[in-house]
Amino acid sequence: MILGRVIGTVWATRKDEKLEGLKFQIVEQIGLDLRPLGSFVVAVDAVEAGVGEVVLVAQGSSARQTRITKDRAIDAVIMAIVENLDLADEKWLAREFERRKKDIEARLARQPEL
Repeated sequence: MILGRVIGTVWATRKDEKLEGLKFQIVEQIGLDLRPLGSFVVAVDAVEAGVGEVVLVAQGSSARQTRITKDRAIDAVIMAIVENLDLADEKWLAREFERRKKDIEARLARQPEL
């Protein structure tokens, strides 16, 4: 899943009959600091999200698991509106990142060259 913000709506009056009645939203991916990451996806809106709302988007085969997207040619679906994010302390996250990075580097150093 990706965390994103709805930034617009796509209007398509001519489309496959299986897509009739679905609302398409433009969702910009955001980071945990809620800042845009520069990528976007067009997603079917299964939860009636509005422009400006923070949402969770499922992609791929998972996008076809909601009631309104089942058995339809859908690659992304807005499946939740986010009210709040509860994050660990930023300093702890930075330390944990560095610890894991060192662990991975040590594992790679022990592997024989291919």
